[in-house]
Amino acid sequence: MKSSAEALTATLLAEKSWTAVFADLVKARLTALVLLTTFVGFYLGERGAVELARMFHALLGTALVAAGAAALNQLLEREYDAKMRRTADRPLPSGRLQPATVAIFGGGCSVAGLIYLATLVNLLTSVVGAVTLVSYLFIYTPLKRVTWVNTLIGAIPGALPPLMGWTAARNELSGEGWALFAILAFWQIPHFMAIAWLYRDEYAKAGFIMLPNADAGGSRTAQQAVGNTLFLLLASVCPFAFGLNGKLYLGAALILGAGYCWCALRFAQQLTARRARQLFLASIIYLPLLIAALVGNKMK
Repeated sequence: MKSSAEALTATLLAEKSWTAVFADLVKARLTALVLLTTFVGFYLGERGAVELARMFHALLGTALVAAGAAALNQLLEREYDAKMRRTADRPLPSGRLQPATVAIFGGGCSVAGLIYLATLVNLLTSVVGAVTLVSYLFIYTPLKRVTWVNTLIGAIPGALPPLMGWTAARNELSGEGWALFAILAFWQIPHFMAIAWLYRDEYAKAGFIMLPNADAGGSRTAQQAVGNTLFLLLASVCPFAFGLNGKLYLGAALILGAGYCWCALRFAQQLTARRARQLFLASIIYLPLLIAALVGNKMK
């Protein structure tokens, strides 16, 4: 029996390199998005020339917090991840890593990141990072098994990285920083609704309560998707209104926002997997293009 277990473990480890396992543990794509939006917040918040050393510290500290949060989230949800095909191959449910290892890594990265930010950036950014970490792990994560409102709550920690970038640059909470927060928060809801609709059966099987599971007809799911693209369109105008960006940005924001709204409306009209995939694709096209416009047309 022991030799069989060892053989199985060796086979599992052979399937993926340790680099790939680590990338899965820290949710590399999500962490990359966190760092990108943190950079945008820092770049827009910086007056004059960018202070590269402080930006490096802000990004490294944020990366540590994000990596730790991703690992601890998987630790808390390992039993549920094992029940879904899209998450069953993660390091814990697949047996590639043990819970104790992930707990030490996740906790160490999280604490180190917060201390790093407080020491080498500023205390305010560390506090925002701590709010992000706590709300993600101890509010959003358990709510996924209680109420579909978890998606709305989860948009909060998901939208705080650009605000962390802003506070790293200016050491203050201001309307401009909150506008960046609002853009990312409203962007996430239609993005997540599309995913939840596509995988609603898997979520239900794993015990996660998403709106599509509790909304058999799909009308509320559609309303959330459309309503939040409209709120996003309004929020995306704020950087122009605050004088952060110029007319080129405004034009791009309106065009991109209209396209995102149109895809959400099509999804609302036809609640099919095809329309959900189109909405998801629109979301992942929208964000990098809007970020390019924010960075490329900075006014001050």
